[in-house]
Amino acid sequence: MSANVTIEQVERVAELANLDLAPEEKPRMQRDLNAILEYVAQLGEIDTKGVEPMAQVSDLLDSVVDAGHGAELRRDQLKPSLDRAKIMREAPDTDGAFFKTPKVIER
Repeated sequence: MSANVTIEQVERVAELANLDLAPEEKPRMQRDLNAILEYVAQLGEIDTKGVEPMAQVSDLLDSVVDAGHGAELRRDQLKPSLDRAKIMREAPDTDGAFFKTPKVIER
């Protein structure tokens, strides 16, 4: 199966992702999207008979790291939190409880 993303589809994906692509970026994006779709098609051809489906990758950890109470990626450790009042004093713009940030999405 050969993927074939058109420039029009690249423009639509860019619009949905709120990206401003320069004209010279569109062919590169087209190549990248086609390469991704070709790779996904290759994955679809892999024989997975006999492979148990899993909902979480952490299901694999049961046989790898077990501290007696289940698998874990790392031990949870209590650490002191940052001093909120100090952080708010050092923030460039705050209302005392939250950081204020400039608007980044314009529509």
